[in-house]
Amino acid sequence: MSGYFGVRGNWAKIGLLLLLLSIFGCNTLKKVGEDELLLTKNIILVDEEKVTNAEIKGLITQKPNSSVLGYPLKLNLYNLAKENPDSSFQDWLNRKEKREKRLKNLLSEKQVYRLQESFLVKGYSEFLKRIGEPPVVIDTSKTSKSVSKLESYYNSKGYFNNTGEYEIIEGKKVKKAQIEYRVTLNKPYIVDTIQKNITSPELDSIYNQAVKGSFVKQGQQFDLDNFTLERERLTALFRNSGVYNFQESSINYNIFRDTTQASDDQLMDVELNIRKFRSTNDTTDTNMPYKVARHRKINIYADYDLNGNSDSLKTLEYDNHNIIYSGKLRYRPKALTDAIFFEKDSIYRDLDRIRTYRQITNLNTFKYPNIEFIPDSTQTQLETNIYLAAKPKYSLNLNFDVTHSNIQQVGTAFSASVITRNVFGGAETLNISARGSIGLLSDASLSDGNFTSELGGDVNITFPRIWLPFNTEGIIPYYMLPQTRLSAGTNFQRNIGLDKQSLNSILSFNWTPSERLKNNIELLNVEFVRNVNPDNFYNVYRNTFSNLNRVADQFQDDPQYSQYFRPLEDVDDEPVLSIPTGANGFVRNILNDSIPVSAEDKELVNSIEERRRRLTENNLIFATNFTHTKNSKSGINDLDFYQYRIKVESAGAMLSLLTNVIPFNKNDNGQNLVFSVPYSQYVKTEFDYIRHWEIGGSQVIAFRSFTGLAIPYGNSDNIPFVRSYFAGGSNDNRAWNAYELGPGKTDNINDFNEANLKIALNLEYRFPIAGDVKGALFADAGNIWNVFDSETNPDAIFTGFSSLGDLALGTGVGLRYDFTYFVFRLDVGFKTYNPAKDGSARWFDGYNFKQAAFNIGINYPF
Repeated sequence: MSGYFGVRGNWAKIGLLLLLLSIFGCNTLKKVGEDELLLTKNIILVDEEKVTNAEIKGLITQKPNSSVLGYPLKLNLYNLAKENPDSSFQDWLNRKEKREKRLKNLLSEKQVYRLQESFLVKGYSEFLKRIGEPPVVIDTSKTSKSVSKLESYYNSKGYFNNTGEYEIIEGKKVKKAQIEYRVTLNKPYIVDTIQKNITSPELDSIYNQAVKGSFVKQGQQFDLDNFTLERERLTALFRNSGVYNFQESSINYNIFRDTTQASDDQLMDVELNIRKFRSTNDTTDTNMPYKVARHRKINIYADYDLNGNSDSLKTLEYDNHNIIYSGKLRYRPKALTDAIFFEKDSIYRDLDRIRTYRQITNLNTFKYPNIEFIPDSTQTQLETNIYLAAKPKYSLNLNFDVTHSNIQQVGTAFSASVITRNVFGGAETLNISARGSIGLLSDASLSDGNFTSELGGDVNITFPRIWLPFNTEGIIPYYMLPQTRLSAGTNFQRNIGLDKQSLNSILSFNWTPSERLKNNIELLNVEFVRNVNPDNFYNVYRNTFSNLNRVADQFQDDPQYSQYFRPLEDVDDEPVLSIPTGANGFVRNILNDSIPVSAEDKELVNSIEERRRRLTENNLIFATNFTHTKNSKSGINDLDFYQYRIKVESAGAMLSLLTNVIPFNKNDNGQNLVFSVPYSQYVKTEFDYIRHWEIGGSQVIAFRSFTGLAIPYGNSDNIPFVRSYFAGGSNDNRAWNAYELGPGKTDNINDFNEANLKIALNLEYRFPIAGDVKGALFADAGNIWNVFDSETNPDAIFTGFSSLGDLALGTGVGLRYDFTYFVFRLDVGFKTYNPAKDGSARWFDGYNFKQAAFNIGINYPF
């Protein structure tokens, strides 16, 4: 049976190879008719200059078949499909002998196989047609339409006398051609005088005060886009100057110029017209002039049944707002009025309406609000009604996941959270969550047990304001959506690493000055990490133990050192240090010179002991940090944007200032202790920049750069493991696994390599393949180093610009499947330049699938 499957496996490989050869060797003209021409390229010349502008190229109706790095993949997939896959099946059914057997249900096994094969061929062909592209054959009617579009476009830019034409240029290969579009612009038309005809005196006054900001200016070349921008500007101007009901359709322009007459005079006069308001509810279609309106009365309907008995409604006046409710008011009045940006007797501003919507939604207590404006008979006074409908008081969320990692063969994780809204009557949100997981260890030697477990919980409360003893509204107004978050959590791990227990507490403030800017301050971020099982260090960090064991090999046959080695269970076993007693005793006696070793071995053992001490000691971190983020992305479909994040963090500074006031206890190394644990002291900075360029056809070039540096000082000579940097993994350098790369030119010396300086550069070309299947080619460069800390290995230390030669380079390919709500990602990375190697061996060493790194991820890496 095994031989059978082996043969089938070989046939599968051969079939895949033949399919690839078929695709790459496919004739692109296979389905192009004798009298047809395959379109290979469009060229646009404007006044004899070649145009590369994506907007103008998008006007062309017919475009060549899409390609991946110049190869027409979708066209060749389409060409692989059979034209009439049903023909053999139909012929077989029509044959008398076969038809009689079919009627008698006496189909032989061979015939059934042929029937199934026919259906498979049909389904395969339909699939290829669906994911492929038919050949784009030149259609002169579509070409003429493209010329008309080009002429219309340049008409909109003021070239009213432009002319366009096209030429089909056949290539050297038969049945292939490119189209050359040529546009002659001639002289553009220029805006001369600008007149206005504004029927409303109030609008006329507002316009005159802001006329300098106009997009349509005298002496400017005519451009229809400027007129569109000016209509949008005026609409926003009027609606933010009191005219709550202004309609953009009230604006139009008259252009005075006969563009059909040939003349050297290219000047044109423009008249701006702003008509009266036209009521859509008035059957007589009466027009009325626009007027500036003010808020006469502001009513907040705070969560009551609009269809209920209005006699039971109560009214509370607070800060010039009327809060209308039934029963008992469940919200503090200030919490409601702070979310409303309309003020009594002030003019209407559309900006205040937008900010009110955003702030009420940001409270996470109410559903999307309804705002109504009721004018009086003069159209100058508004009764403003804000209707609020509360979300459910409580919400329950449950999650369940199946996980896999380098520690767990398989695991299950679950979490549950309860959200309570309006906890203290000020629209506060309380979130209590619990999580847990259990998994099967991938290596039983990592622990005494076979299973891992994790249990944790968090309490998080959010206030819709900056929670400080002084008023911050002048610095961070409510329209910036300020929030204060106070959280506390704990986590317990069993049989994962050193069985960590952690406690954390965070007091943070965040606000959003605009849709593109976000700021966050963690005024206090306290984290305590306790290693419950430090004796398990050498079981977890196997590479470190192997290095120590190699030093011990020279003493394994000497009886006076037998106490350091574990008893042999078999005569063929090699002696190894016992864990933890033998390993710890061996290290201790080498460092106090009780066991004679070379200076090189002693330095190695000292480095191992430093790492063991560092990774097994408990950590106490009192940190403060500030993060500023900007994102220019305008929507989910925006493929051309940039984003950056700047973060600055300081740990231990506040505690250090107290050393002259509070007599801290000290350990043997002179470090100050809090709760018998030395607190960490460091300064950390990060800069993360992302840029995406859309290059047409849903193709994107994505770039990312990251630089991070953490400098220990004072009470610390290194960075806590939980705040250090690592390299490799699905969102970093994808040719190395997480924690595998670096530091510097070292070669995977530890199981979890980390350092306090990181540089990462990523470049990725993303392109569509077929339907929801996407592809990517990427290059990842970067590494981590130690600097300004206790590291002594010169290969791991950043010494200057020369250390940039240690930047590792990984290249590879990726496949993505877009599920709309998320993207499933598979990346294969190859070590293109490995700084841990020597000389020419650094380049393309192990550049094969066997030594490649396979990364699975959700969504794009950057």
